[in-house]
Amino acid sequence: MASELAWTDRLGGWKARWGIGRMSYLIPAGLYAVGQPTPADPVVVTANYKMSYDLVRRSLAGRNVWLLVLETFGINVWCAAGKGTFGTDELVRRIGATGLAQVVTHRRLLLPILGAPGVAAHEVAGLTGFTVRYATIRADDLPAYLDNGMVTTPAMRELTFTFRERLVLIPVELVLALKPTAAVCAVIFLLAALLGGVPAGLWTLLAYAGAVFTGIAVAPLLLPWLPVRSFAVKGALAGLAWSTGYYLLAGGGSWSVPVAIAAFLTLPAVSAFYTLNFTGCTTFTSRSGVKKEMRLALPVMGGALAVSALLLVAGLFL
Repeated sequence: MASELAWTDRLGGWKARWGIGRMSYLIPAGLYAVGQPTPADPVVVTANYKMSYDLVRRSLAGRNVWLLVLETFGINVWCAAGKGTFGTDELVRRIGATGLAQVVTHRRLLLPILGAPGVAAHEVAGLTGFTVRYATIRADDLPAYLDNGMVTTPAMRELTFTFRERLVLIPVELVLALKPTAAVCAVIFLLAALLGGVPAGLWTLLAYAGAVFTGIAVAPLLLPWLPVRSFAVKGALAGLAWSTGYYLLAGGGSWSVPVAIAAFLTLPAVSAFYTLNFTGCTTFTSRSGVKKEMRLALPVMGGALAVSALLLVAGLFL
């Protein structure tokens, strides 16, 4: 198996980043050879999401390593561990299906640290005789780990979420939001155009699209610098900044009071909703924390939208 990525691999990764064929971007599960490994060479375990597979094999360029790929149905290691597909049962099953015990003379498996929530190492050892070592978080650290006598350093355990790491997640979020956003934009454009003419429809369209973009892209990029821990509040603050800019740009001083209040309730709520959705992409939250925040934030967002609608209806008669 080649460890260098071809242009087709890079194109496929780019398409997956934009949500194109994302759910079918996978390789068959099984045992692969990087370089020309011998029975004594290490076994690295990963998911069959092709982007994960490509990152691992690229990091192992110039080395002789066995790569055991689990069937995670095209889901990356971290998410698959949470879903249970990168888990004890699949690891045990794949060891048996590939005949790994007859391929290698040692009994060591090197797993990504982010796969730990799904794998019970003691059960794997009891069922297969293979011991599990959690190597590194990032595939790029694998060479240093192997050269360091398979010792994990503190830096290899540190999970980062840099500006660039947040930036590469935004395209797929934009694509996922495209259809519902287009549908809502069509409805609000028609309503605003019927009530105030085409220019009013276009301004309303801009307001909503800007709030969506703020929630999907602006707030996540500014995540560490926005105050408070709540993603919903972070999104609302970014949405409030957008609402203020839009108010000034659209000449909001001439709006009626109900319309102005409705805008400052609706737009931050929309941004907050999409920023809250970003919790599934981040290293900043836990599952229980996300559930708690959703229970608190979603009713508030819904209430803001309901009050806005009532204000707009009332404004028609004032």
